[in-house]
Amino acid sequence: MIYSKVMSDRLNIIGIGEVLWDMFPEGKQLGGAPCNFVYHANKLGGNALAVSAVGNDENGKDLLALLNKKSISEELFQVNEKPTGTVEVSLNDQGVPEYHIHENVAWDFIRWDSAFHQSISETDIICFGSLAQRNRISRESIVRMLKSAGPDTLIVFDINLRQHYFNKEIIENSLQSCQVLKLNGEELQVLAGLFGLTGKSEEAQLIDLMDHYNLQLLALTHGSQGSLLMTPSEKSYLPTPMVQVKDTVGAGDSFTAAMIVGFAKGEPLNVLHQKAVDISAFVCTQEGAMPEYNEIEIYRKPYKWKT
Repeated sequence: MIYSKVMSDRLNIIGIGEVLWDMFPEGKQLGGAPCNFVYHANKLGGNALAVSAVGNDENGKDLLALLNKKSISEELFQVNEKPTGTVEVSLNDQGVPEYHIHENVAWDFIRWDSAFHQSISETDIICFGSLAQRNRISRESIVRMLKSAGPDTLIVFDINLRQHYFNKEIIENSLQSCQVLKLNGEELQVLAGLFGLTGKSEEAQLIDLMDHYNLQLLALTHGSQGSLLMTPSEKSYLPTPMVQVKDTVGAGDSFTAAMIVGFAKGEPLNVLHQKAVDISAFVCTQEGAMPEYNEIEIYRKPYKWKT
C-alpha cells in the first residue's frame, strides 16, 4: 500500500460538485454523486461535508431539509438565484439509470468563498468529478479548492462522464490534480480515444494512466461484470455479487466511499476492495442512492443473494 499518512480514526472528507433531485416516474429522490459519496463516507465513520449549491426555491428548501434528515451538513452549501438542479431519470430493464441533466442550475454556479479555505486545507480526502466542471464558474472554483488542499490530502477523481459534459482539457487537468482515479469500462474507452492509450488490454491502458499521472490507486468498475483495483505494486479483481437489483443509483458512489476510506486508513487492497463491493451490492438491493444501513451489518451480508 503506497498511501501511509497517519490519520485519526475519523477522517475529514469533502465531496465537491452537483447536488440535485433525481426525478423518477414515481417521485423525486435526493441525488448527485458528491452528496451520495458524502452520505456513505459518513456511514463508514468519516466526518464528511459536501460543497455545492441549491436555488432559492421550493426544490432547494426541500433538498436542504432532506440533507438534514440524512445527517449531511449544509455548512459548505451556497444558495443562489439559479434553480435547484434536477435530472430526469429512467431505469432500463436491469435497473440501470439513464439521465437527462438540466443545465444552468444552482450547482453550475458554485463560487469560491473564503469560508471554504480552512475546511479544505484541513481535510484528509477530497472527491470530485467531471460533471460539476461543465460550467466555467464552478470549474474555476473547483480548481481553486483543489489547489487549497493540504500537501497530504488524498484527492480522488471519480470521473462520472455524463452526456456531452466533458472534454479532454477538463479530464487532463483533473487527472493532474488527483492521486486516485475511479472510472468504468465505458469511461476507459473514452479516455483511450482522447489520450491515445495504446495498450491491447484494459489493464495495460490502466497501467499507462497510472504511470503517466503518477496515480496511487485506480479503480475500474464493470457493473455486473466485476471490478479491478490497482496500485503501482498490486491489484485486486472481484466479481460482482448476484443480488436482486431494485436500482443501481448511488452504488458506484458507495463503492468509492468504502474504497477510499479503507485506502486512507491503510487497509490491505483486497480487504478494502471487498468492503467496497459489499456496500455497493447492498445499495443495489435498495431504492435510491442513500438507504439506511449499519456498516457492520453490511459486511455480514444480511441481504439475500441470488443463487
